[in-house]
Amino acid sequence: MPTYKTQTRKMLLDYLQSHADETLSASIISKALPEISVSAVYRNLAALEKEGLLAAVREAGGRERYYRFTAAEQCRRHLHLSCKKCGRTFHLGEAQTEALVESIAALDNFAVDRSSTVLYGICENCRCTRDK
Repeated sequence: MPTYKTQTRKMLLDYLQSHADETLSASIISKALPEISVSAVYRNLAALEKEGLLAAVREAGGRERYYRFTAAEQCRRHLHLSCKKCGRTFHLGEAQTEALVESIAALDNFAVDRSSTVLYGICENCRCTRDK
């Protein structure tokens, strides 16, 4: 693998790891990393998704894909909560995750994939801002 691809991948992974609590589009990432071409961002995001390091989602009715870094160890044990207003992603507490996963398994005999499950809503900060 040529060096520039390794450096590009490292820069992208570093950025994603430092923004692990956010759901980001390729255009947001491209603007934050102008030294990486837009096409290289898309290629690398696709490869990282294929490797299971990213989860990609599309908002209902939207065309743009958003990516969330899932390779962090805490992402494997928790369900995720994503704010539809600010885009921040939170980890549901371990006890709450376990209770919900076990409840779904008991009621519906369904195994939830913790690392790629996202529950959407409005975070406390955005609710408080909206109420002011």
